Amino acid sequence: MDRDLAKGPEPIIELRDIDKRYANGTTALAGASLDIHAQDFVTLLGPSGCGKSTLLRLIAGLGQPSSGSIRWWQQETPVLERADQRLAFVFQDATLMPWARVAENVALPLELTKRFDSATRRRKVMEVLSLVGLAGFENSYPRELSGGMQMRVSIARALATEPNLMLMDEPFGALDEMTRNRLNDDLLAIWRERRLTIVFVTHSLHEAVYMSSRVIVMAARPGRVIEDIPINSSGLRGPSFRVSPDYLRHTERLTGALERASQSGGGRHGEH
Repeated sequence: MDRDLAKGPEPIIELRDIDKRYANGTTALAGASLDIHAQDFVTLLGPSGCGKSTLLRLIAGLGQPSSGSIRWWQQETPVLERADQRLAFVFQDATLMPWARVAENVALPLELTKRFDSATRRRKVMEVLSLVGLAGFENSYPRELSGGMQMRVSIARALATEPNLMLMDEPFGALDEMTRNRLNDDLLAIWRERRLTIVFVTHSLHEAVYMSSRVIVMAARPGRVIEDIPINSSGLRGPSFRVSPDYLRHTERLTGALERASQSGGGRHGEH
């Protein structure tokens, strides 16, 4: 990537032989194993039904695996109180409260946790709105914003809790290409500035190459990890990277990996 990744001696997330089976017989994941280190930008990529979103939700603690183990910061529970062990989730839809103004939407997790007084909450809200390029929109309603701006509000809401780990489930999938590219660049800048660890789900091979320090390729039927591909670059990501030999090389490698992912596996699966 464009800087050295500060990887500690232990991964902050460890998944070992994760299976996820549903009551209807669907096996969404089988034997999925993955380590995530501090300040990684890890993208989960694979065909529909490969379990990307299922795996992301298990990392978030939104459900339990049928078998296997997950450890968060060397512990068995994601609900941790230490200041350096917080995660946030950004869903595919912005999921904003339509009756509330932007500032109120962003402040919601701070209101729920009551970790700060009202003045501090207000200051943090304004800081993250500025960070995502929405300074001056704090009094707007979601209906007054474009789709891209609504997603920025959703990202600001996640950042308000000052997470170390941010989980993002196809947050830019419904946006036009120009808006998506701008948000890609903005998210990379936030990742660097906040020294975040990000786990990102996308269907876009090109987005995966552009954004990631690692791409985890998953195969369906049932979902599992088949390749862990580092995306190395000699410089900062930007328009020049999209036309560079490095970008082409990684795109070709991922194209081949996705073809193998689509051809591998067997058995019953679902769209998870």
